[in-house]
Amino acid sequence: MFTFRPHNAGFPDKMGEPGTENAVNFEKWQVRLIQLLAVPGLLVAFYLLLYHNGVLFTTCKAGTWEDCGLVSGPNAPYASIGPIPVALIGLVGYAVIFLLTWLPPWSATIDRYLPQLLLGVIGLALLFTAGLTALEIFVIHAVCRYCLVSAGIILAMFVLALSNLRQANRASRRVMQGKMS
Repeated sequence: MFTFRPHNAGFPDKMGEPGTENAVNFEKWQVRLIQLLAVPGLLVAFYLLLYHNGVLFTTCKAGTWEDCGLVSGPNAPYASIGPIPVALIGLVGYAVIFLLTWLPPWSATIDRYLPQLLLGVIGLALLFTAGLTALEIFVIHAVCRYCLVSAGIILAMFVLALSNLRQANRASRRVMQGKMS
């Protein structure tokens, strides 16, 4: 059953007001969305790792433009960097992104530099993903639908991280202008 709650019932007038434990911080909505997107990213990367290790089979058809086996299968030549599966790199990357969004309440340093850290880590992930997608299209001549889903997740995370950094920069400029007045 849904109940109606007046606009400010139980919430402070100012978001993030000191001393209010139940304050909802809507200013970091991008960080929450990045954290939320990290979960399906982890699942896709884990699925691809299981597929790479031969534990699971995929629904992609062999010999077509969408040939997951050719891109990320157990015998795919570009599915590993040395002995390390690309899917494992993706799994670790999504875990790092998730942890960066989860750790700020426990680490003042991460909290202070979170916008820059997120943009840097997700930017590296985007470059890595763009390189892999270029390999799929121009060298392998086949794509993996799960890899493309992961690329879409990383792209969305990058846009959110960029938005979060811009918002943090605007907020710090307002604070600096207020101190100078």
